[in-house]
Amino acid sequence: MEQVALISDTHVPSRADAIPAWVRRRVGGADHVVHAGDFDSSAAYATVLELADGALTAVRGNTDPGSVDLPLVDALTVEGVTFVVTHGHGNRAQYEARVASIVQEHADGAEPVVGVSGHTHEVLDETVDGVHLLNPGSATGAMPAPQPTMMTVAVEDGDYEVTTHED
Repeated sequence: MEQVALISDTHVPSRADAIPAWVRRRVGGADHVVHAGDFDSSAAYATVLELADGALTAVRGNTDPGSVDLPLVDALTVEGVTFVVTHGHGNRAQYEARVASIVQEHADGAEPVVGVSGHTHEVLDETVDGVHLLNPGSATGAMPAPQPTMMTVAVEDGDYEVTTHED
């Protein structure tokens, strides 16, 4: 069984001083880490990359500096489950439908497929247009999030189980 840690919207240093210790422990203990954008600095990206021991899939968020050279959409497959990752740029209206469309476009017919996004700082775990969407919220509790949150996904042989963690 593989453990995938999902985090997003760390916003270090503009909205938070550091990634909380409990998030760092979960990220460090995962087999793979997904960050759905808005690191906010090269230093925050380097921290997450180090915690992930290089096993990081990450995308660029709307507040990431040019020095954080990441794709807008990326994908990885773990134990037969494909994760399509995007930040979810844009306004809040139609967010879920927009992200589901991006995931479908980049899934290349893979099943099962899970969409991972950020941007809203709101935890999301629902199916939209046939796509299971996950938003882990903000790992640092950056405004407007009420508290730090993240998700882990236990994956084995094409099956997966999602757990949301909060401070």
